[in-house]
Amino acid sequence: MVTAKLALEDGSIFTGHSFGAEGEVDGEVVFNTAMTGYQEILTDPSYRGQIVTMTYPEIGNYGVNSIDIEHQSPSLAGFIVREESRIYSNYRAEGGLGDYLKQHNIPGLAGIDTRALVRRIRTVGAMRGVISCTDLDDNSLVAKAKAAPGLLGRDLVREVMSKESYAWDQRLDDWTAAEVGVSDPSSSDRHVVCMDFGMKWNIPRHFASRGNRVTIVPGDTKAADILKLEPCGVFLSNGPGDPEPLDYAYETIGQLIGQTPIFGICLGHQLLSIACGAKTFKLKFGHRGVNQPVLDLETGKVEITTQNHGFAVEDESLPDCLEVTHRNLNDDTIAGVRHREETVFGVQYHPEAASGPHDSHYLFNRFQQQLGTVKT
Repeated sequence: MVTAKLALEDGSIFTGHSFGAEGEVDGEVVFNTAMTGYQEILTDPSYRGQIVTMTYPEIGNYGVNSIDIEHQSPSLAGFIVREESRIYSNYRAEGGLGDYLKQHNIPGLAGIDTRALVRRIRTVGAMRGVISCTDLDDNSLVAKAKAAPGLLGRDLVREVMSKESYAWDQRLDDWTAAEVGVSDPSSSDRHVVCMDFGMKWNIPRHFASRGNRVTIVPGDTKAADILKLEPCGVFLSNGPGDPEPLDYAYETIGQLIGQTPIFGICLGHQLLSIACGAKTFKLKFGHRGVNQPVLDLETGKVEITTQNHGFAVEDESLPDCLEVTHRNLNDDTIAGVRHREETVFGVQYHPEAASGPHDSHYLFNRFQQQLGTVKT
């Protein structure tokens, strides 16, 4: 085994061994509480610029495959686990986790006390860090961690969004499709345009499986160009990092409000809120996992949701045109908003799951019913 270290900007050092690609990488160190779904986490573009720590102790025991990916390749900076399972067993497996990381040049760190690391992050907050198996000098690594750029003020969306517009026709897997119902997209005149800020692929699968024609456009596409596509609705995707620098995105969204129904998820929800006049702030250590409880204020029901974000909409800044529809039950932050006058809403979690529970699939049905209508 090759020795590797993680250094945090507060001076903490964790020593383990390298797996996946060897080398050195920096990023914001965060944690995810999911027990499974590591391949979906690895390929979620929202993790761009981050080193992800899994709290579940053994990761990799069911291998990896070409079906469960959520983007063409991993976007995260590095991956940390307590124990990498080198033996995998699953009828769908096509390879091992370590080889998958190596194939995509993602450094991994195993063999550290992830409980201690997560407790440190929860106490101090998400911090910049460095994983390295080439530089093992503690002082050097801490200095590199302190010099790392972090997430605030950076535009990470341009690094992961699509570069050109394209049509999407891939549908949900058979198990999920049986739950939501499948229509024939070729027979539908409903057109959903997805603004891609780093979108997970299970989202357009939901739209296609509900009988819609789907077009994906880069997140910096102008409002006029989107409206030329004659959408029945516009979707605002998830994505990485700080929403505040993305003026090209929320200015476009502001111009689309009132022109077409709009639905935003995660970063898309934040950008929608900013377009309406709200502000966002950085959470201490974020919400990442598949077991996050959210209260629907209209129905009183609790949903167990998949979440992955480090920023949230600020309560005090919420404009009169928006009302809160959902609350995160762990810290009471805003988990959903709705426009009081227009057909516009967003949620601060992932109803498409992949991986995670299916409690929130109804939000896609809600948007489906709104397509082609504009409430004024």
